[in-house]
Amino acid sequence: MPNRVVHFEIHAHDTQRAKTFYETVFGWQFNKWNSDQEYYLVITGSDDEPGINGGLFKRMGPPPSEQNPVSAFVCTVDVPSVDAAIESATKAGGRVAVPKSVVPGVGWLAYIGDTEGNIVGLMTNDPQAK
Repeated sequence: MPNRVVHFEIHAHDTQRAKTFYETVFGWQFNKWNSDQEYYLVITGSDDEPGINGGLFKRMGPPPSEQNPVSAFVCTVDVPSVDAAIESATKAGGRVAVPKSVVPGVGWLAYIGDTEGNIVGLMTNDPQAK
């Protein structure tokens, strides 16, 4: 089936505190990704088990509050074309939250907002992306 969730992201004000929480609660492992950002790859289990892995990084906006209890734990969907998915999303009433960008050696990434204000990642695999 196309358009499967392939990645999630956890936004955290204090990434070390968040890492400790997820290590303690779920036994997840964290590996620093070699980039300019403070970004950790999250390993949620072995590759021969069902499930997905994700990322943890420094929050870019305000943290959750009583008025806004769900800030971000973003799932990313594998799509054949980020551009086509953005077009489809905006026609369906969504918006571009973060424009398309390259993840070198991985592919193309963008974030859309749905009609309810939730954020969804879009990823097109392209190992040649630069």
